[in-house]
Amino acid sequence: MLIRYKADYQKITMGLLSYVADLKDTGRLTKEMEWYNQEDNRQLFLWKSEETKDLAGVIGIEEDEEIILLRHIAINPSYREEGMAYSMLTALKNMYATKRIVGTLETASLVTKWQKNSDHE
Repeated sequence: MLIRYKADYQKITMGLLSYVADLKDTGRLTKEMEWYNQEDNRQLFLWKSEETKDLAGVIGIEEDEEIILLRHIAINPSYREEGMAYSMLTALKNMYATKRIVGTLETASLVTKWQKNSDHE
């Protein structure tokens, strides 16, 4: 289940985002968190595991009139290989049903694989 980021989740969100290769540096990570908080069309969502109720993943998006740009996606290593990324993207699509999800250079391959997979379900 996707839940909107709020300040109470700052430490866990920063911990999850630190799994993103270019956000391992604390200074860079802090700037990225500030960047998301500067505009209303930028949003972080946390993924709450249905089974354990743990906050196990994070998605960072930028919303446009027609698209949702997936800027970041990170999953706690303990939860990888469970299809969580696809579940997160499907939940995001359900939240923004009228918009198309696209990726950055870093996230485009995941988005493409998810789209191909969801087209066959």
